[in-house]
Amino acid sequence: MRFPDDIERLAFEIVAQYSREGKKIATAESCTGGLVAAAITSITGASAVFERGFVSYSNDSKIDVLGVLPDVLKKFGPTSPEIAEEMAVGALAYSHANVALSVTGIAGPSTGGEDKPIGLVCFGIATKEGARFHATMNFRGDRNTVRYQAVVEGLTLLLSLVQKD
Repeated sequence: MRFPDDIERLAFEIVAQYSREGKKIATAESCTGGLVAAAITSITGASAVFERGFVSYSNDSKIDVLGVLPDVLKKFGPTSPEIAEEMAVGALAYSHANVALSVTGIAGPSTGGEDKPIGLVCFGIATKEGARFHATMNFRGDRNTVRYQAVVEGLTLLLSLVQKD
């Protein structure tokens, strides 16, 4: 599979820089359905940096596979900064990675209500050093455009983490 040039460039840079640093990545993806993992693993040498990926599309999978607490999921909903962080923490806990990225959002065509429109995507980061943070974006476009933008943003976040080191 061939990704657009901008995604390939980001993924190539991630593999190169995480390789130099000797760091491993895990992903936990919902609305992107594994596209971040697929972009990274499309690059030769990805096995040196990509530890594993989780596709936790359903609420049950977020609970069963990533350890998100049902009460937290019920309180905040699957598309929220809190759940994005919990997904990243779970991916880190259930892997041998140094850094975990999560993506959860509303790609469409249906909304999650007035407060959760199409294009709302939350990202979570967790690191072995104990850092936890999240970012929320409001993308525009159809389902595929939102997913594409989410992949670009997720890769950009991963790259910014290793560049800050």
